[in-house]
Amino acid sequence: METFQEYLQAWPAERRTAGVARATEADVLAALQKEILQPADFLAMLSPAAAPHLEAMAQRARDLTLRFFGRAVNIFTPLYISDVCTNQCRYCGFNAKNKQPRRHLSIDEAAAEADVIADKGFQHILLLTGDARHLSSPQYIADAARRIKPRFASVGVEVYSLSTDEYRLLVDAGVDSMTMFQETYNPELYAWLHPVGPKHDYGFRLNAPQRAAEGGIRSIGVGALLGLESFEQDAFATGLHAWWLQRHYPGVDMSVSIPRICPHEGNFDVQHGVDDRQLVQYVTAMRCFLPRAGITCSSRESAYMRDNLVPIGVTRVSAGVSTAVGGRATEDLHNPGQFEITDSRSLEEMAAALAGIGYQAVLKDWEDPVAV
Repeated sequence: METFQEYLQAWPAERRTAGVARATEADVLAALQKEILQPADFLAMLSPAAAPHLEAMAQRARDLTLRFFGRAVNIFTPLYISDVCTNQCRYCGFNAKNKQPRRHLSIDEAAAEADVIADKGFQHILLLTGDARHLSSPQYIADAARRIKPRFASVGVEVYSLSTDEYRLLVDAGVDSMTMFQETYNPELYAWLHPVGPKHDYGFRLNAPQRAAEGGIRSIGVGALLGLESFEQDAFATGLHAWWLQRHYPGVDMSVSIPRICPHEGNFDVQHGVDDRQLVQYVTAMRCFLPRAGITCSSRESAYMRDNLVPIGVTRVSAGVSTAVGGRATEDLHNPGQFEITDSRSLEEMAAALAGIGYQAVLKDWEDPVAV
C-alpha cells in the first residue's frame, strides 16, 4: 500500500500554486453546489478567487456542521508530562537550545496532575511530551496513560512519531486518539525548521498517522502550524492528508487542527502570517471538503475567534489549558510553557460560552467498550 508521502508527490508545490492561480469564482461557485468535493475543488475554495464568496461558504459550512455534528462541541484539555526535548525546532518553546527550567513528571506526579483535571469535570485528556526517548519513552507514555485511564473516557496523545508497534503499545494502555502536526508539508522548509533531532526526519513524521491507524488508534488528528509556509500550500496539504486517511482508513475518526503560530520562548520571524479572514476561509473550505471530519481549535485563538468559528465548522475546543509541565498538583518550576495561549477560559466558562451561542458542551462522547 502506498504511503501518503508517495501520494503527495502527485500534488507538488508547483501544481498547488498553479491551481490557486488558475481558480476562478466560477470554480468556487461550482464547488459550493457539489455534494462531494474533490481536492481540486478544495484548492479553489482556498484560493483568492473564493474571497468574495466567504459568506456563501460559511452558510454551506454551517449547514454541513449542523447536519453531521448537530450543536455538540467536544471539550478537552492537554496535560504536559514532560518538556525535555532533543529537537531544535526553530519555532518552538521546547527547543533544546532554549535555556529554561525543564521538568519530567514521574508516573505518580502525572497521575496527580490528571486527578486535578478529572476533578474539574474533564473527560477527554491529551498527553503531551517533548521528544526525548531516553526519558519520555513509549513505555513511559503508555504507563502514564494506563495509570490515568480509569478517570477519563478518552486519553489521547500528542507526542513524537512512533512505529506501528509502539502505537499498538499505547492502544493496549488505553490510548484511543493521537494528534500529529506535520508543522509544514514543504520538505525543504521542514528540513530548515528542524535542523537537529529525530524530528528532522520529514517522511517518518508525515507517515505517522498512517502507522497509528494500522496500530489501532481509533481517532486521528492532523494539522499544519499556520504561518510557517504560505497559507494555500499548507492548508491544502493538511486537508489532502485528512482526505487520504479517510479514504484508506474509513473506520478511523478523522479530525483537523487549525493552529496559528503563537509567541513562545525564543525568537522566530513569522514569514507567512495567516489573518482572521484566511482562518475563516480555511475552516469553511475544510468543512465543505470534509463534512464528516472534526475540526479542532485550540486556546491559541482568542475567545472571540473560537466562539465565532464554532457555528461554521469547529467541533472540538480546549479549555483550562496550561502548556507548562506541572503546577496543578505538583511543583511549578515557572516554566514559560511551549507557547502562549490566548483563550484562558475554564471548563465552566467555555461551557457557558457555548450555551450562550446555542451549542452544547460535550464532555464524554466515547466509551471504551472494554471498560463498560
